[in-house]
Amino acid sequence: MASSLYYLNYVLDLLREVSNITYKKMMGEYMLYKDGVLFGGVYDDKFLIKKTKSLIDSELKEEIPYPGAKPMLLVDSEDSDEIAELVISIYKDLK
Repeated sequence: MASSLYYLNYVLDLLREVSNITYKKMMGEYMLYKDGVLFGGVYDDKFLIKKTKSLIDSELKEEIPYPGAKPMLLVDSEDSDEIAELVISIYKDLK
């Protein structure tokens, strides 16, 4: 199932506290980037982020975005400040 543009816009609104967020549509889903670094995506209308070293002990639920993919973490918060902290942590781990 492809993700909706409506849900992508919802996620982008949640990410409003993070600068330089972009996205690319790929095969019906949306890849999310901060300053050109892939940190997560919207898969089947779920907001998933990469599981990096700073989030190893996170209490976020693991999800598989598609068959054969590595587990990612499901963002189920609507707190844009909390989400910004998660994304910045991931970005620092990946750059």
